[in-house]
Amino acid sequence: MSGPLSGIKVLDLSSVVFGPFCTQQLGDLGADIIKIEAPEGDTTRTTGPRRSSHMAALFMGLNRNKRSIVLDLKKNQGQEALWRLIDNADVFIHSIRPQKIEKLGFGHSNVLARYPGIIYAGLHGYRADGPYAGQPAYDDVIQGQSGTADLMARLTGEPRYTPTIIADKTVGLYAANAISAALVFRERTGKGQFVEIPMYECMTAFNLVEHLFAATFDPPLEGGMGYTRVLAQWRRPYKTSDGHICMLAYTDPQWKNFWSEVGMAEMHIDPRFESLGSRSENINELYEIAGKLMISRTTDDWIKTLNQLEIPCARITKIEDLPNDPHLSNIGFFKNHQHPTEGDVILPDIPVRFSESPAEIAKLQPNMGEHSREILEEAGFSEKEISEMFRSGVTKDWGRSGR
Repeated sequence: MSGPLSGIKVLDLSSVVFGPFCTQQLGDLGADIIKIEAPEGDTTRTTGPRRSSHMAALFMGLNRNKRSIVLDLKKNQGQEALWRLIDNADVFIHSIRPQKIEKLGFGHSNVLARYPGIIYAGLHGYRADGPYAGQPAYDDVIQGQSGTADLMARLTGEPRYTPTIIADKTVGLYAANAISAALVFRERTGKGQFVEIPMYECMTAFNLVEHLFAATFDPPLEGGMGYTRVLAQWRRPYKTSDGHICMLAYTDPQWKNFWSEVGMAEMHIDPRFESLGSRSENINELYEIAGKLMISRTTDDWIKTLNQLEIPCARITKIEDLPNDPHLSNIGFFKNHQHPTEGDVILPDIPVRFSESPAEIAKLQPNMGEHSREILEEAGFSEKEISEMFRSGVTKDWGRSGR
C-alpha cells in the first residue's frame, strides 16, 4: 500500500465498532492491519443483512484494508503465537477490559517490558485510575453517561440516543489520532508507550467543547451549561412550500442580506439581532422568525436565492439518496468492488486525500481467518507448527471452517 502509514504493522485484538473503526482508519492510511479474531469471530460478522454466514453489512463497513487470523487466546499455544506476532509489530491495540487482558498476560506493562518500542493502545470504557475502571461500556451506555442522551432530551423532551453509533465512532477517531501521534513520537525518540483511549472521558470532552459554555469560567458566568444556539428548539431544517431546507445565516453580512431579501431590512438593526452576541442571546426567537419566512417559497427558489446571497444552505438528503448525490457522483465517491466471496459490493471512498502518499482501498473485508496461514508463515512459524495449530483449533481459516 502507498498510504502515509505504509510499513506500519498493527495487531488488532478489538471487535464490534470502537476498535475496528479505529483500525480501519489506520488501514486506509496504509498500515498493515492484522485482525486477530477469537474462534467464534467478531460479532459484527452476523450483524445485519448478509449473503454468507460471516460477512454481514456492519462487518463490511468496519473491516476493509485488514487481514484476518484466528487465534484462541484461551489456549497456551494461542498466547505463545501472539507473543511471536508482537515481535514484528509496531502497534498492539485491544478493546478488552483491563482486568481481562491482564489475566491473559498481555497487559501493557508486560508487553512494553518485553517490547519497549511498541505502541500499546488500550481502548477502554473508562480511565484505569478512576472508580469506573474496568466496567463494561458500549455506545449506548457512554451516550447516556457523557451527556449525549441529556442533550437529546433538551430537544425532544425525553432522553434519546443519537441515530448513529456516535460514541464508538468518535472515540475510534480519537484512538486513530492518538496512535498516529505516538508513532510520530517513536520516530523521533525510538520510544514506544502505552496509550489509553477511554470512551467516557473522550465523549465527555467531545460534548463539552461547546456545552461547557458558561461553566468554562470559575466561578461560572450567567447562562449555565449548554450552547444556546444548538439547543434552540427552532434550530431545525426549515419548512419550505414544498419540502425542507437547511440554512444557516451566521455572520452580520449574511443576516443583513437575508433580511433585505425578505423585505425586512429593519431587522438588521433590531437590538435583538444586530450582532453575533445579541443574536446568540435571542437565538430561538431569531430562528423562529426565519423559519416562518422560509415557508413562503419552494426549496429550489431558496437554494438559488441563498446561493446568490452566499448564505450556506442545502436541501435535505435522505440516506437512500446519498449514492446519487450529484457532488458525490461526480467525484466517484461510491465505488463498486468485486469481493472474492461476496460478489459485487459498494463502498464509500476514503474521504481524506494525500497528494504524495495516496490512501486506497487495497484489501476488501477478510473472511474469518482468511490469512491465518499467511500471517503465521510471515512470523516464522514452521509448516509443522502451523499444522499443529490448525489441528488443535488454536487457529483456523475460512477455507477449512466453511461459510
